[in-house]
Amino acid sequence: MTEIGRRRPWTAVEVVEVRDETPGIRTLALDAPGWPEYRAGQSVDVRLTAPDGYSTQRPYSLASAPEDARLELTVQRLEAGEVSPYLAGEARVGDRFEIRGPGGRSFSWHVEDGGPLLLVAGGAGLVPLRAMLRHRLAQGADIETRLVLSVRSEEELLYRDELAAWEAAGVGAHVTFTRSGPERRIDAALLAEAGPLPETSPHVFICGSTGFVETAATLLLRAGHDQERVRTERFGGAA
Repeated sequence: MTEIGRRRPWTAVEVVEVRDETPGIRTLALDAPGWPEYRAGQSVDVRLTAPDGYSTQRPYSLASAPEDARLELTVQRLEAGEVSPYLAGEARVGDRFEIRGPGGRSFSWHVEDGGPLLLVAGGAGLVPLRAMLRHRLAQGADIETRLVLSVRSEEELLYRDELAAWEAAGVGAHVTFTRSGPERRIDAALLAEAGPLPETSPHVFICGSTGFVETAATLLLRAGHDQERVRTERFGGAA
């Protein structure tokens, strides 16, 4: 969370749409009057408050692009979590809670930043990268963009209806499954095949679990990508 994000007040938002993306992941569209401008890839803090006054909060990436009419959160249900079980399982249209932000500016992209653009996601790590892809499409930008996505199975593939639109807009998409055939995890050969080449100095964004992010970042740095242009976000925080 940026210092600006920390100083912003909490804002009450209302759920206006609920979409089940997979059996364990749900997207919430929010009405957030007066929400400030933000960049694709940024995050918000979500705060829930119980009737007895107990409150808890967690950070979540925004799944929406700045051009979208509503803010969107795509949340994976974690059984041991305090916030995700409500957001991903119980929230209904008309429910209200609080958010604060935007934060995470270091993990964000705007078309004026240029390209090429390499987006690498593991599972729900696609969420902030989806915001970047939607921003690219909304701006009609002709920027070389490659997406490498690793998920366990087709059933757990997020935003499958949008994938074709991304490809039609010139995004090179490489999807690999780790628990359904033919199984393949992200490796050096797959990343080299996806491109773009390190010498083109692409902006690289990697998001997923800690193990996934560390593996992908190590492979890309070994391949010669500029460390200053490789940005990562792990579930639970940015680096």
